[in-house]
Amino acid sequence: MSSNIQGALLALLAFGLFSTHDVIVKTLGGTYSPFQIIFFSVLLSFPLVTLMLIRDPRPGHLRPVHPWWVALRVFAAMATGVSAFYAFSVLPLAQVYAIIFAAPLLITILAIPILGERVRLRRWVAVIVGLAGVLVVLRPGVTQMGLGHAAALVAAFGGALASIIVRKIGKDERNVVLLLYPMLANFLVMGAILPLVYKPMPMLHLGALALMSLMAFIASTLLIMAYKAGEAVIVAPMQYSQILWAALYGALFFEEFPDFWTLIGAAIIIASGIYIVVREGGKRASGTTPVLRSRSRVETGTVPRIRDFRRLTEEEAPEED
Repeated sequence: MSSNIQGALLALLAFGLFSTHDVIVKTLGGTYSPFQIIFFSVLLSFPLVTLMLIRDPRPGHLRPVHPWWVALRVFAAMATGVSAFYAFSVLPLAQVYAIIFAAPLLITILAIPILGERVRLRRWVAVIVGLAGVLVVLRPGVTQMGLGHAAALVAAFGGALASIIVRKIGKDERNVVLLLYPMLANFLVMGAILPLVYKPMPMLHLGALALMSLMAFIASTLLIMAYKAGEAVIVAPMQYSQILWAALYGALFFEEFPDFWTLIGAAIIIASGIYIVVREGGKRASGTTPVLRSRSRVETGTVPRIRDFRRLTEEEAPEED
């Protein structure tokens, strides 16, 4: 078996676990507030993340080098987490994924003011086509828009903003800072809100939250193995397999069946996203490119990003995101 096929298969397994994680989010979201789900998700993730933190080889303190950028990233991650978890609880899985898949397109746009990236005509066309795909999914004026649709759009934008900030400050900040601050902020902010929304949770639901944390951790580990085994331009597009899992899980557990326009819109978004990923993998990619090639899923501050996870589990930190 070639290394690229090995990497692709590992990535497919990882994204299957991430999709199963989101099924639990959707199931619990019918009963509990996203603030409560996020609080316990972070709380139960700390033991696993601590195992990573003790492997950080870089000496230093936990004060950010770029406090305002770190603060903006933390805010974006928290907004993404609440929005994504809420969207999963009220919208069909396939529709949420289709909208969130627009994040790489938004990263390309945000790279212009934040990174000084020059986006050429072909990538602009890909972005415009991809955003048109989002409109096909949403169909404003035909489909009644709700808070769930707005939340999915906020999740896509917040995830894109958090990712592009990491690209800007990642070489200066310690990986521990990038990993720990969003989780601590979620723990403190969601914990402060928790008394207002708390509902008692039976052991079965607490076990489901623990399983969520474990699956996210295992999926992140598998993605690291995938990126080590295969080329990034092969591995990264595997994230779009989540639309297949969404269709399967939606039909099995929630009686959700993606309509024709959701599938068409998702296909447009996925095609434009893959085009941008492949373009970034070419020799003409600039040094400031936001590197969509190592993306996994939008950052929620509840589990480690692949970049932080990968650099903490390697002896030497690679230069790329």
